[in-house]
Order: sequence, then C-alpha cells, then structure tokens
Amino acid sequence: MFNGSVPTEIGLISGLQILEWNNIAANGKIPSSLGQLKELWSLDLRSNFLNSTIPSELGSCTNLSFLSLAGNNLSGPLPMSLTNLAKISELGLSDNFFFGQLSASLISNWSQLISLQVQNNTFTGNISPQIGLDWKPDGNQELDLSQNRFSVPIPPTLWNLTNIQVTNLFFNEFSGTISTDIENLTSPEIFDVNTNNLYGELPETILQLNALRNFSVFTNNFTGSIPREFGKSNPSLTHVYLSNSFSGELHPDLCSDGKLVILAVNNNSFSGPLPKSLRNCSSLFRVWLDDNQLTGNIADAFGVLPAAEISWLLGDCNRLPSLNLSHNNLSGEIPFELGNLFSAQIMLDLSSNSLSGAIPQNLEKLASLEILNVSHNHLSGTIPQSFSSMLSLQSIDFSYNNLSGSISTGRAFLTATAEAYVGNSGLCGEVKGLTCPKVFLPDKSRGVNKKVLLGVIIPVCGLFIGMICVGILLSWRHSKKSLDEESRIEKSNESISMLWGRDGKFTFSDLVKATNGFNDMYCIGKGAFGSVYRAQVLTDQVVAVKRLNISDSDDIPAVNRQSFQNEIESLTEVRHHNIIKFYGFCSCRGQMFLVYEHVHRGSLGKVLYGEEGKSELSWATMLKIVQGIAHAISYLHSDCSPPIVHRDVTLNSILLDSDLEPRLAVSSTAKLLSSNTSTWTSVAGSYGYMTPELAQTKRVTDKCDVYSFGVVVLEIMMGKHPGELLFTMSSNKSLSSTEEPPVLLKDVLDQRLRPPTGNLAEAVVFTVTMAMAYTRAAPESRPMMRPVAQQLALATKQPCLTEPFGMITVSKLTAGFHK
Repeated sequence: MFNGSVPTEIGLISGLQILEWNNIAANGKIPSSLGQLKELWSLDLRSNFLNSTIPSELGSCTNLSFLSLAGNNLSGPLPMSLTNLAKISELGLSDNFFFGQLSASLISNWSQLISLQVQNNTFTGNISPQIGLDWKPDGNQELDLSQNRFSVPIPPTLWNLTNIQVTNLFFNEFSGTISTDIENLTSPEIFDVNTNNLYGELPETILQLNALRNFSVFTNNFTGSIPREFGKSNPSLTHVYLSNSFSGELHPDLCSDGKLVILAVNNNSFSGPLPKSLRNCSSLFRVWLDDNQLTGNIADAFGVLPAAEISWLLGDCNRLPSLNLSHNNLSGEIPFELGNLFSAQIMLDLSSNSLSGAIPQNLEKLASLEILNVSHNHLSGTIPQSFSSMLSLQSIDFSYNNLSGSISTGRAFLTATAEAYVGNSGLCGEVKGLTCPKVFLPDKSRGVNKKVLLGVIIPVCGLFIGMICVGILLSWRHSKKSLDEESRIEKSNESISMLWGRDGKFTFSDLVKATNGFNDMYCIGKGAFGSVYRAQVLTDQVVAVKRLNISDSDDIPAVNRQSFQNEIESLTEVRHHNIIKFYGFCSCRGQMFLVYEHVHRGSLGKVLYGEEGKSELSWATMLKIVQGIAHAISYLHSDCSPPIVHRDVTLNSILLDSDLEPRLAVSSTAKLLSSNTSTWTSVAGSYGYMTPELAQTKRVTDKCDVYSFGVVVLEIMMGKHPGELLFTMSSNKSLSSTEEPPVLLKDVLDQRLRPPTGNLAEAVVFTVTMAMAYTRAAPESRPMMRPVAQQLALATKQPCLTEPFGMITVSKLTAGFHK
C-alpha cells in the first residue's frame, strides 16, 4: 500500500502519458509539478485523501482527455486555468468540497466533453447557459450536477444534448419548468431532477423518451395531470418517482410492458381506480400509492399478482420490497393473493382505506414481513392464529376495525401495546389493556350451605365497600389540584387549540389527567424553552409533553401564527427511524404544549457523561450513534419538503432508546426553509454548538446544522466538549509546532476506552477527520448532510492506516480544514 503524498518529483517524468493512482490512500496536496507533464492525457487520482485545492498549474496539461479527482477532500473554487483543457472529454470532480460557480468562462472551451460529474460538492449560483452547447455530438453523454446548491432554471442548452444517457440534477435548488424540448433527448436512460424547486406540468413530449428507464421528479412543486399515455409510451420504464401535487388518473396501462420495478406515486392527489395493468406486472418490487384519493377494489389491481423474484436490478441489495396503499379510498376485501406478492418484504401497509371482509390467512406466507398495518378499515372476523408463525414481524397495527376473538400468540402480537388493537370491541388476549371474558360454569352441587355463604360474603362485601370509600377520600384529597385544573379547562370559555398528526389519538384533557395538572412530580427535564413532563395516556402509551415558556398570545405575533402552525403540521409528517415521533401541538389559556414520543434512556449527554458511558459506549456503539444522527439530519435537509433546519443539534437534543439507537428530537426551535430562501435570520441554538458565523450574520442555514453535528461527533469521540480543540484549530496556533510536541489523536480521544484497533481504528480516524471538516470556519466549505451520511456509513470500510494508530497526530487530520 502506498504511504504518503504524491511526490513532487513525478513532474520530472516528461514523457508520462497515463497516471493512475486511485484508491491508494494518498494524502496531502496535489503537487503543482504535475503541470510539467505536457504529454499527460489521463490522470486518475480518485478515492484518496488528497486535500487543499486544485493547483492552477494543472491547466498546463493541455493534452488531458480524462481527469478524475473524485472522492477526496479537495476544496475551494475551480481554478480558471482549467479552461485550457480543450481536449477534456471526461471530468470527474464528485464527492469533494468544491464551491463557487461553473461559469461560462470556465467551461466554454470544453467542446470535447461527453461526461461531467461534479455531484456531492457545494457549487452554488448560476450554471453557464453554454453548458452542453459545444459538447461533442457523438458518444454517450453523462451530466451529473446533483447534490449541490445550483439555484437557476435548467439551462436550455441542456435539451440539445441529444445523445445524453444520464441526467442527474437532483438535490439542488433548480427552478422553472421542464421544457417541451426534452423530446430532443433521443436516448436518455436516467432523468432525475428530484428535490428541487421545479414547478408546472410535465410536458406531453416526455412520451417521446422511448429509452427512458428511470424517471424521478419527486419533491418538487409539479401540478396537473401526468401525460395520459405515460408509461405505455415509455416501454423501457423500470423506476418511476412522482411524489408532488399531481392530480387526475393514472393510466390503466402504466405497466403494460411488464418492466416496472418501482412505482412511487405517493403524496399526490391522484384519483380514480388503481391501474389495471398492475394486476399482471410481475416485475413490480416496490409500490407506494399512499396519500392519494384512489378508489376501487384492491383485488381488481392485485388479485392475481404472481410471486416475484429478486430482480437483478437490485444487485446485492438485501432490503426487500414494500407495498404501501395507505390513505386512499380503496374498498373491497384484501385479496388472498397478496400472500404471494413477494417472496419476502419489509412492509405491507393497507391502513386508512375502506377495506372490508376478513383478513386472509394466506398473508402468513409473508415470512420475512416486518411491518403489517391494516388499521382504520372495516375489516371483520378474527386475526388468523397462523400469524403466530410470522417470526420476523416487528410492528403490527389492527386498530379501528371490527375484529373480534383472541389475538395471535406470536411474539409481535404479545409484545404490542393495546394501541395496536384499540377500536375493536371484540378483541381480547394476553396484552395489557385487553381481557377475554371469563366463562363461569354453573355449580351443580346441591350440598352448599347458603347461610354459610351469606355469612361470609356479606362481611367481605362490607369491608370491600369500606375500603373503596377510604380510597376515594384519599384519592380526592391527593388529586384535588388536578381536578380543579380539569374543571377550569372544561369550564373555560377560551377554546383549546389542537393540531395532531396521524398518531395523535388523545386529547388535551388526557395530558392534564396523566400529569396531575402538570405537577412537578411528573417533570423529567427543564430547559431554556420550557419544561418536559412524562405522561402515560391510552392505557400504557407514554409520551413526553413540553410545556413552552412562551405564550401563544403574547410571544407569537399574529402575523407569525399561521407560519408556526404550518411548521407544526410539517413536523407531524416527519417520519424517520432516527427522529423522535412528534404527535402534535395544543394550546390552552395562553400556554403552549408540544407532544412527543417518549424515549426511555434519556439524552445522549446523560448517557455519555454518566456511568453508562463507561460500561456501554464502545467505539462500535459510538460509530453507530454518529451514523444514526447523520441520517436523521440528512433526512431533515434533503427528504422533507420544504427542508427543515434543526438549529439546535446538541447532546441534549439526541436521545437514546433501549438499544442505544440515537433519536433526534426536532423541537419548536426547528425552522423550515422556504422555497425562495435558504436562510433565516432568527438565531437559535446552544452555546458551544452554534456555528461562528451566527454571531455576525445571524443567518441560519443548513450548514449551521453541519457545524453543530461536527461538534457533537467530536464530543462523542473525545468524551468531552471539544471547545479547546476547536479554538486551537480556528486560531493561528499550530497543533504541531516545533516548540511543543505534536498532539496525538490517541491522547485526544475518550480516555475511558481502550484505543481502537483494526477496522475500528480506521473508522475512528476517518470519523474524527470528517468531523473536523464539518467544523470548518467557512460555511460554504462545509459539506451537505446527504454526502456526510453516505460517507459515515462507509466508515468501517476505509483503507488500512498508513501509520500506527498511536503515532497519528491531530495536525495531520486537520490539514487544509481550518484556514
């Protein structure tokens, strides 16, 4: 394995034409001496640890045809000298930290280009209108500008790339519409513009894209109906993602050619029946039809869908398919053929429809099913006892139907809460809150002395009644405050304002009763924004209630109330494994309350600095926690519409469940980024975690979360707040000056743990290195959370260390990060 930086002497090899040093763990700067290699036509330095910027001298390599610097830690704007690369045909700069613009003066001379890949950087602003104008007309073309911050309409010259096969523009801020000139693209296979600010209707000309395989436009602002023949006129379609505000009907022949693998049309306003072609679409693996207004009988669409096999298109993916038809107007019975729908899958969600009849026993064949939800329908009969053989089930919900009889004896059924069965008056079983009526057989014995029985029963009953009276008196005295509170609520002429998400099935009165009028004995925490109470509602469901220190009448101006309500509504729609479920909001007599899922272990800070930190937090567990937090913040930034900036990522806003899985609490301090701005000017956050620029600009962006996340990661790995380390890195002080010995990484990490070894050591070094990059002083040089989460997910797959773990210095990890 190569060890060290690219030697400057390589520039002396005057006749060198090809240099391939990819994936060899090279570090340091790209030597400027490469500019002396006048004959060089292929330079591949991807997948290393190179840092700093691209040397301007590289523009002197005018014979370069292939240049890849992808997958490094390079930063800064692209040097203007690169415009001299007139012969460049393939340019790969993805997965770095570049910023700035792709201006016309930079790219105008790249007339031979057939592949431009700059994804996973932080490029901003305008894209040259000349992009694609002078591209080489022949060859298979590829353009990937995804996961940057471009914020202009899609350049019209893009529609002139007639041979383009891959167009990835997703996760940007592109605006405008999709031009009717899209028909000029004669051979596109992938067209992905998801998560932008595009709007309008899809042009009819997309029906001309015969080679199209992947069409993804979700999380934009598209409206209207999709072209009538879409799908039928695109015979190669395998992946369709349409989640927007579309309406109208889905074409019945959407899968007429039987190639569709993924169909995601959820979160629209589609109406009418399910497409009949789905009935025989044996290629289908994942279907999202939820949150529409679809009608009809489910059996008409899925009645004879055959058992599917794992498609080669999924490669090595071991996450099996899901079917989500929830929140529609589907009727009829659940077809027994659904048991043959997949050989294995994660979720079957048929909730919130109008399905009737019995639950088919054939569903027991879904042996790998993890989530089963048939709640909020009109199902009757019993829950099949054979479901006890479904050992993979983790979550079930049969609530709000007309089911009866005993519940199944499977593990998932017995460990579920009563909430999973509520709304079925005839259900009973071995679950807390559910009881089966006991059957008393008549006593046929004639030898019992009734006088003796009466002599025993009457005194016992008297004693029992006396105990009840004493209990009622004590209870009345103990809960008088609570009763007075409830009475004032009920008698108050002021209205109680409530806004609940789908899972908020309780009232404000339930919260008052559960906390004894918000008595201090139920308070589990206090902070700058309010107090948090533990409330047990709905038999055994425990929630956390935050009583805010602000008044809805005094502290929130009327002009902002609608904005606040919109924010609350958006938070109730947040769904992620690493984010605490937010049930809703209510206010009464000027006081405001936020209701969350209760997480038992408490905050990460409590665990990290408590006794559990010594016994339970291993390096592997810490890495898992870091990765979970990254995925949660990435979801808020990239998968919510509009994106959500958390603004207060700290150890106290991260809770841990019983398995030490991190759960991020998204509170009232979170802010939504509107479609026409990427900043807010209201400062929030906690001291020690706030990004430095907030003190001067007061501009809140998603890069503020990235900085806070970096601080949290360092605190987790160090076992203490990294304030001193951050100060040293941000100042002009050197971490490896000649006057003092260099600071070793092993001395900075949590001293309660043994130093990591093997793959864990490589993962820890990588994670700390990345965390230092997240805390860069310049916000534009910090990465976006999507690539952050992707990078950290691969932390345990990093190349071997180039030197012993105990000799690695902090200065080597921070090189080029804090300038």
